[in-house]
Amino acid sequence: MIVTTTPVIEGRKITDYHGIVTGEAIIGANVFRDIFAGITDILGGRSGAYEASLAEARETAIREMEGRAAALGATAVVGVDLDYEVINNMLMVSASGTAVSLG
Repeated sequence: MIVTTTPVIEGRKITDYHGIVTGEAIIGANVFRDIFAGITDILGGRSGAYEASLAEARETAIREMEGRAAALGATAVVGVDLDYEVINNMLMVSASGTAVSLG
């Protein structure tokens, strides 16, 4: 399935619109990861643990969105937007876009 942030796919014609699809992933902050991230913040540098968790949440949200699009008979999702929110010490990643069929 093609997933893109653009509203169209160059060289392909959108033949049907199936509606908006979403995918969400919420990850909790692990206490050991928090301690490590705090040390990283004090010493400087990047927190690899948080980056890995964020990447996993993003991929989960996109896969969930793709699954919902496929269930509608779509072959692509266009206009994809990724949002990040912190809710009660948890990180929520949401992906949304328009499920379409390509000709």
